[in-house]
Amino acid sequence: MVDDSHDMLELLRRNMNNLGLNPFATSTVVDAIEILENTAIDLVITDLNMPQIGGIQLVKYMSQHYAKIPILVITGYPNVQDAVEVMKLGALEYLVKPFTFDELQVSINKVLSQKLPKIQEESEAEIIESFHGIIGRSASMQKLFATIDKTKNNKATVLITGESGTGKEMVARAIHYNSSFSSAPFVPVNCGAIPEQLLESELFGHVKGAFTGATTNRIGFFQAADGGTLFLDEITNASMAVQAKLLRAIQEKEVTMLGATKSQKINVRIITATNTNINEMILNNTFREDLFYRLNVISIDIPPLRERKEDTTLLIDAFNEKYSKESGKKPLKINTKIKSILTSYTWPGNIRELENFIHRLVIMNDKSVDIDDIPNYMKMNVPVNLNDNNLLSLAEVERKYIEKVLLATNNNKTKAAEILGIDRKTLREKVKNNN
Repeated sequence: MVDDSHDMLELLRRNMNNLGLNPFATSTVVDAIEILENTAIDLVITDLNMPQIGGIQLVKYMSQHYAKIPILVITGYPNVQDAVEVMKLGALEYLVKPFTFDELQVSINKVLSQKLPKIQEESEAEIIESFHGIIGRSASMQKLFATIDKTKNNKATVLITGESGTGKEMVARAIHYNSSFSSAPFVPVNCGAIPEQLLESELFGHVKGAFTGATTNRIGFFQAADGGTLFLDEITNASMAVQAKLLRAIQEKEVTMLGATKSQKINVRIITATNTNINEMILNNTFREDLFYRLNVISIDIPPLRERKEDTTLLIDAFNEKYSKESGKKPLKINTKIKSILTSYTWPGNIRELENFIHRLVIMNDKSVDIDDIPNYMKMNVPVNLNDNNLLSLAEVERKYIEKVLLATNNNKTKAAEILGIDRKTLREKVKNNN
C-alpha cells in the first residue's frame, strides 16, 4: 500500500487485516520499490498524487519490472487522462476516494480474480527439485532450470553471476550436459588461479620457441574444448590484453597460438562466470565493454541461499545422504528444530558453506545431530536495544564476524577466506590489522 496520507494508510491497513491480507505500508514510491525488490508481493494498492515521485511513475516502473503483479489505483483527485494512462500501463482497477469497505473489497477481489488463472497455471506446473545435480524447488531455481533447458540446442555465450559458493560451475556443467553436444569436452578454467603472464598461453596454446621454456608445441584450452564447452570462471581476473584476444576469438571463431602466425578455426561454446560487479569494472576501465556484450548473450544470476531459504532443507537432506553414503553409514537424523535453525541462518558462504558444514556433521556424529552440534553464531541472537553504548563501528562488526568464521572453521584460513569471499592474503592483513 502506497499513500502519502498516514490516515489513509492506517485505514487501509485495518481493512486489509479484516480481509485476511498481510499489508506492507509506505508513504513513498522509493520505499515501495525497495519492498518490491525484497518481498514477495501479490497486490499493489497505490495513490496517484504524491510528492516527489507519484503513483503514475510507480505504475510505469512496475509495468517494466514487475508486470505480473496486479495494481489497484486509488485517488482523491480523479482525472480521466490519468485513469486512461494507468490502465494502459497495466493497472487493473481505479478506485476514487472516499470509498467504502465494501467498494474496496469488491475492487480487491476483482483484481485478484484476474490474477487467479495465472496463479493456478503456475501452481499446476511441475516442480523440479533436482536438475543435473542442482537442487532447489524455489521459484528462482525453477526459473533457472527453465533458462538452462532453453540453451540446449545452441552455442550462445552464457554469463553466470552470483556470490561465491552459489554453485556457478555446477550451473555451467548443467548447461553443457543438458545440451545436444554433451558428449563433447567440458573444459573448466579458473582464470583467477593461473598467473596473469601464463593465462594467454594456457588459453590459446603456444608453439615451440614462443618464449623461454616453450620447448614443444602445446595446445590451449580453446583447442582442448573444440566441439564442446569452455568454462572460464573468474573471467574478471583476465588482463586487458587477454580480454582483447578473447573478444577476437569469440568474434572470429578462431585462435592464434602464442608465437604462431596462422590462426586455427574453433567451434567452442563459451560460458563465463564471476562474483564481481562487471558493470563497475567497465566504468573503471578494467573490463572491456565490448567483450561484456559478447559474453552476456544469455545471462544467469544465481540467487544466494539466504534468498531461497525454502531450498535449505532439500540441500541438507541431499548432502546428508551424499556424505553418509561416502562414509559407509546411515544418514544422520536431523530433526525439524535443527533444520529450522539451519534454515534461519544466513549462510554467507552460500551452498559451499552449507555443504561443508553438513559434511563435518556427518564425520563428527554417528546417528543424529544434537542442538549442541550447532555453533552459537548460527542460532538466534537475543535482540539488544540500539543505543549509543552498544552500537559498533563497521570495522568492529567486521572484526567480530571474521573471528566467528575463523572459530567455525577451526582457524582454517583457506576455508574462512572462501566463506568471507576474500583471498587468504586479504584475510591475513585484516587479522593482522585487527590485532
